[in-house]
Amino acid sequence: MSARPNVLAIDGPAAAGKGTLARRLAAALHLPYLDTGLLYRAVARRLLDAGADAGDPVAAEAQARALTTADLDAPNLRTPQIDRAAAAVASLPLVRAALLAFQRDFATAHGAVLDGRDIGTIIFPDARAKLFVTASVDARARRRWLELQQRGVVAAFDTVRDDMQARDAADASRAAAPLRPAPDAILIDTTALDADQAFAAAIAHLAALGWYADANENR
Repeated sequence: MSARPNVLAIDGPAAAGKGTLARRLAAALHLPYLDTGLLYRAVARRLLDAGADAGDPVAAEAQARALTTADLDAPNLRTPQIDRAAAAVASLPLVRAALLAFQRDFATAHGAVLDGRDIGTIIFPDARAKLFVTASVDARARRRWLELQQRGVVAAFDTVRDDMQARDAADASRAAAPLRPAPDAILIDTTALDADQAFAAAIAHLAALGWYADANENR
């Protein structure tokens, strides 16, 4: 295990809680954190701001290669409009190829916790540990709907749920890096779990691998 990259790969569908979990685990493991889904949202934002079509592979690749870390701090990256555009962008092989090096470079030097949809299958297939975080579509849609309300974004629950189902279908059926658990990923279903319970479940799995003990020893 020591020869494997010091990377924790966390994959799963939208609003399953993987981002919240990944940030907490990164802090516990003393590792950098990268929300890779934000890369595709930022590319989508750049495309829409430029008046381009999110499904245009040439324009999307150009914006992906021009992406900077500052783009990840852009406002309004989690609106329903960006959800749909990001799904289109993420289905483009040229975009995924353009962002591959960005993700690998981020984690190569010191290790990292990365969350997304293809971390354990494509980006870091040899990650030290892999989690696949999921939940029912109703639970995920309600979480996203409440999140949008808290941000002052007006959206009907049914619309959020429909958009989420469409995103799930697009992620699972795309030719480039479809969303699926890695064969060696540990499944965590958060439908009936709060953030603390999900964190405890993840820590228990990592402790069984000997990783969390390592992290505590290095404090």
